Amino acid sequence: MSSTPLQFHAPEIPEDHARAGYYALLARLFYAGPDAKLLEAIAGAEPVEDAHSALGESWGALAAAARTTDPKAAQLEYDQLFVGTGKAEVTPYASFYLSETGREKILVQLRGELSSLGLQRADSSSEPEDHVAALFDVMRHLISLGSGESALHDQQDFFNRYIARSFAPLCDAASASSKADFYGHVARFARSFLYVESEALKVF
Repeated sequence: MSSTPLQFHAPEIPEDHARAGYYALLARLFYAGPDAKLLEAIAGAEPVEDAHSALGESWGALAAAARTTDPKAAQLEYDQLFVGTGKAEVTPYASFYLSETGREKILVQLRGELSSLGLQRADSSSEPEDHVAALFDVMRHLISLGSGESALHDQQDFFNRYIARSFAPLCDAASASSKADFYGHVARFARSFLYVESEALKVF
């Protein structure tokens, strides 16, 4: 597992490819601000199947925003929201939103799980493993392992432990920030997609 930027490819059929594509995109966007190539890829991507659903509308709005967003402005916006000087305006670490469990306890548990999957933080990364970009990367990895019953349970378990209770407050904080423009659209799309994921994974 690495928090390094992932290459984004527009979501495609079958469904698991689309899910993995969305997780890869979110991992990349929450890791750092987008460059021109990524904005172009988002702007030119096909709409989701149900364009009038909450997911479809938020994806369409994100694609539209990507067409008019300057890469340097988006990168500055990312830094202002998620890095900042001193304390970031929006905290991108899941353990912040799961504080009742204790951050160190969460990190120890997460590192153990990643080790069992043969994953670890890249030496070049200074971010802890509970960075939301890293968690999305793990979900992408778990989806790549297949869609059998055992694989789906692994996805469900990981999602429920680290993403299910943290994504809504994180996305809401980003959406509500006066500094969010492009990342307001990112946050709304992330919330819509992850809500769909949470509902779908409940059936396993």
